[in-house]
Amino acid sequence: MNIALIAHDSKKELMTQFCIAYCGILSKHSLSATGTTGRLISDAAGLEIEKYLSGEQGGDQQIAARIACNEIDLLLIFRDPLNPKPEEPDEADLLRLCDVHNIPVATNIATAESLIHGLERGDLDWRDIVNPKKSSVL
Repeated sequence: MNIALIAHDSKKELMTQFCIAYCGILSKHSLSATGTTGRLISDAAGLEIEKYLSGEQGGDQQIAARIACNEIDLLLIFRDPLNPKPEEPDEADLLRLCDVHNIPVATNIATAESLIHGLERGDLDWRDIVNPKKSSVL
C-alpha cells in the first residue's frame, strides 16, 4: 500500500515516534511524506520514504495530487487544530479528496493506531481490489 505522512510542526515529534513504534508494519509499504516530516522520520526510524517538498513549499499539494489520482491508499496527517500556522497545509482539501476516493485517513494518533493495526490485520486489503497496482508487463 502507498501511505502518505504529513505532520504540522508541533506534531512532527509525535509522528516520528509513531513511525518508530510501528516501523515493522510501515516498512512493508511504500511511504511518502512532505519534506521535513519525511526527513525526520527517515533519520529516526530508518524507513525508506519518498520525500516531496516541505508543506510550505507545496509538498502537501504534491500529496494531494497523488490522492486525486488515487495513488495513495492511506493518509496519516497529524494536525494541530488548536494552534495552526498559516504556512501549514490546509487539511480540508486533503480530507475532501480522501472522501472522494475512499482513502482511509487519520488526523490524530488514536485513529492512526487503529488504522495501522487494521493494516497489519489485512482490514485495508480492499484497497488493492478497488485500486489494483498497475502491472509493468504489457
